[in-house]
Amino acid sequence: MTNTHCIEIIESEFSALDKNLIYLNHAAVAPWPLRTQTAVNQFAAENVQSGAYHYPQWMQKEQFLRQQIAGLINAPVYDDLALLKNTSEALSVVAHGLSWQAGDNIVTSNEEFPSNRIVWESLKHQGVELRQIDLAGKTPEQALIDATDKNTRLLAISSVQYASGLRLDLEQIGSYCRQHEILFCVDAIQSVGAVATDVQAIKADFMMADGHKWMLGPEGLAFFYCRNEIRERIHLHQYGWHMVEDHLDFSRTDWQAAHTARRFECGSPNMLSIHALSASISLLLDAGMEHIEAQLNDNIQHLINGINSSRNLQLLSRPDPDHLAGIILFRHNKLKHTDLYQQLMKLGVVCAARGAGVRFSPHFYTSKQQISKAIEIADAQT
Repeated sequence: MTNTHCIEIIESEFSALDKNLIYLNHAAVAPWPLRTQTAVNQFAAENVQSGAYHYPQWMQKEQFLRQQIAGLINAPVYDDLALLKNTSEALSVVAHGLSWQAGDNIVTSNEEFPSNRIVWESLKHQGVELRQIDLAGKTPEQALIDATDKNTRLLAISSVQYASGLRLDLEQIGSYCRQHEILFCVDAIQSVGAVATDVQAIKADFMMADGHKWMLGPEGLAFFYCRNEIRERIHLHQYGWHMVEDHLDFSRTDWQAAHTARRFECGSPNMLSIHALSASISLLLDAGMEHIEAQLNDNIQHLINGINSSRNLQLLSRPDPDHLAGIILFRHNKLKHTDLYQQLMKLGVVCAARGAGVRFSPHFYTSKQQISKAIEIADAQT
């Protein structure tokens, strides 16, 4: 994509964003592009005017979204993808679908969002140990690898840590896991839509992510990738009409679970969010993830430079480019991070208080002028 085309996309899709706000919170819930609003409005109007008359076309949109996601993460085929409510549901499908034995262990980090911690802690009554590893050293990937042993069944990690912004080398971890027959589960909610993702290159067995952060879509819809070779190792705990092989033959009394990842979808799909997320992902694919990642990296470096040049702000995120995606954590030398967060929000800088600092998370379309202004505002607080 040319720079001119990128500017055209930004101007056409994000022109409605409130000019009184500096939106630096894509790691929480992102604004929609205009094409997503249009898709939702059209779907709503269609429901009002003709109900479900066009349901066959809606089903085609559902399949098209799977194809879009498959392209976005380089899944082998779109049948490897299920559409679930959220990342937590997908993680629960894995945690409570696998067969565990007392003495098994799971390796993860001590920085995980609760979704990627609680679900594994819930296996404690089965005798499963959760090892939460400190990633603060020079080589966080090796720290995770070194924590595994012959009883490690699964390594579960976020591609990018939600608070610190630490980005991990998933190819290194995934290669090790595949070589040692350890299942590899990636919570990719803080990377898909921000950086180029290749689920095959990183050798993930499972990957999941909601659409409402870097993918610029709605809440209430997530993808769940499950590698075909291990799909039937996941025991099902939710059943309904949509997860069976012949799901459109309603009078059939015998059934079997679908051979595709649709087996993890027990009931009716969220058609409204499907239309919305499809529109949002179309923007990412139009812009090109390599270009989006490059633009976001440029914005993040501008943000780091601004923090390092300020009088009162201190960078908390790891600064080396190989371990960065779209999240930067910092603190104020004179203010509590919670106080700084509240002041920034009152002044229209949309951000988050996370860990011991304030988190800024711009996207590719965020202007450097806005980033500089936000740093200036944060630096000036007393």
